[in-house]
Amino acid sequence: MNGYVMYMVTISLLVLSHFKDRKKTKLALIKAWKSFENILPQLLGVLILVGMLLAAFDAELISRIIGSQSGWMGVTFSTIVGAITLIPGFVAFPTAALLLNNGAGYMQIGAFVSALMMVGVITAPVEIKYFGKRLTIMRNVLAFFFSFVVAYVIGKVVGGI
Repeated sequence: MNGYVMYMVTISLLVLSHFKDRKKTKLALIKAWKSFENILPQLLGVLILVGMLLAAFDAELISRIIGSQSGWMGVTFSTIVGAITLIPGFVAFPTAALLLNNGAGYMQIGAFVSALMMVGVITAPVEIKYFGKRLTIMRNVLAFFFSFVVAYVIGKVVGGI
């Protein structure tokens, strides 16, 4: 139901914008379409990969590896996978939702997304080039451990601990 309301609000505001300034509205829609075209290959690639993984691994296996019963071992695994994975934020959250719907635990997904967004193992060489080795290592190590703090807080709030 909320989705329909959001679509109606968006369409209404688009129509209002169209009547207020057709030229700007048209330019905004063209920019939005170009952004969508740029994002689409990444989004489809990750969704296909996640879809294949979900097809290969049933909900029971996902639950065993990163489900709420996996405890801190699952959190650790999720944090490591998140730290070495390079997925844009706009894909990370739908991926997290898919994993949650297939048996993953909240703490584990919190750690995964937190590490995914904050730890940059893949991007470390570029970061070292601009910020230096010491700062890059410190930032990544602190972010890695902070992912465990995020998991702990989520566990306390949701009741996983």
